[in-house]
Amino acid sequence: MPKVAYTEAERQCIRQELVSVGLELMAEQGLRATTVEQIYSRVGISRSFFYSFFPTKEDLIIEAIYLQQPKVLKYAGELMAVPELSWREKMKSFFHACCDGDQGIAIFSMEEHQLVFKRMTEESRRVFREKQKKFFSDILKCFGIEAESGDISLFANLCLSAIIVRKAIPDKLPLFIPEAADPMAEFQINAIVDYLESLKVRRNGRQ
Repeated sequence: MPKVAYTEAERQCIRQELVSVGLELMAEQGLRATTVEQIYSRVGISRSFFYSFFPTKEDLIIEAIYLQQPKVLKYAGELMAVPELSWREKMKSFFHACCDGDQGIAIFSMEEHQLVFKRMTEESRRVFREKQKKFFSDILKCFGIEAESGDISLFANLCLSAIIVRKAIPDKLPLFIPEAADPMAEFQINAIVDYLESLKVRRNGRQ
């Protein structure tokens, strides 16, 4: 017989497992291809029980984004500790992994961004923006850059735009030339790293 009652600690463990499994599936096969049924089946619970944790799939996605952030930071930290690579090589490796969805990083399309955003309340959007800005600030700190608010916001937009556009070509942006997708991503990554180097120099000049 299925269990009819769970302690709060058990429910918390199940919730964490749902988010972890959801993130793993989204990193493997994309957000749209990942279904609620795949998630709750792998965790071993029923559909109705899943919805007692998350009213919609988008609610779980938001939690998965939060779960992914420390994993991305961990990867950035591991790259920074590789002595064989120059600072610039480390930066490029990091951004290539983000654009390509390597290292278990889930990449969302423009449509997926819009779907998640529509599901958010004003309060959840505010909280998301705060966490998002802290996340990109932490990435810069990991790279050895203490940036100001405007630079953090610009860095976030530069990263996200490069990632989203690369994912969108050619399926969602058919007027773009698909053969140039990878060289375009390389150009954008180099431009971001150039910007980060200028930030680093500017910051060091103040010290």
